Amino acid sequence: MVDILVVGAHPDDIEMGFGASAAMLAQKGLQVAFLDLTNGEPTPFGNPETREKESVMAAEILGACQRITLDLPNRELVDTVEARHKVAQIYRMLKPKLLFIQKGADAHPDHITGSQVALKARFDAKLTRTNMHGEPFYPSKVFGYLASHLRLHVKPAFILDVTEAFPKKLAAIVNYKSQFAAANREEIILKRIEEIGAYYGSLIGADYGEPVFCDEEIGLGDIRDLRF
Repeated sequence: MVDILVVGAHPDDIEMGFGASAAMLAQKGLQVAFLDLTNGEPTPFGNPETREKESVMAAEILGACQRITLDLPNRELVDTVEARHKVAQIYRMLKPKLLFIQKGADAHPDHITGSQVALKARFDAKLTRTNMHGEPFYPSKVFGYLASHLRLHVKPAFILDVTEAFPKKLAAIVNYKSQFAAANREEIILKRIEEIGAYYGSLIGADYGEPVFCDEEIGLGDIRDLRF
């Protein structure tokens, strides 16, 4: 059982969109696990073995207690019952209290489909008369994070102040040498990530922030939890 499960289509999606938040939550003592739907390969300069080593190290940098990578096909991710049930079985095994998935607005087909698969698997995970492994389980709350190829502003439900954990996010991203440094994109990617983090941080009076989305209503236990 874990407190939080973060789902991404490819290794590095979680780091790009929710890396600082994941690190911050892990620092606070929560059990945070990662789930990649695909291994992200092939890519121009990578290979499965290298990508696996990079993703394992990135998860360690962010303080994740576990990282699971499924065998769904990169570049050909399709929303099928089989795909949803593979994800649902992980939900049933880890029983996360909170689920974080990629926000659907994107140019990358895998990101769009991955978001749909992860969301629908939430419902499938509670099915009883099924061949899926594990006991029925339904994550109580699902949130979205932004890891998009599009240059857009999507109004979030709230923004997390991730200033203290932001260096860990950058360190985890730099760890993917086969994806960024090998393609001479590391400096560009880091600049873009810092700009996005600074923008969302400025909206809540922080140095860096990460936006979180939710289709359901959110309750506060104390008005003092608000940032001004």
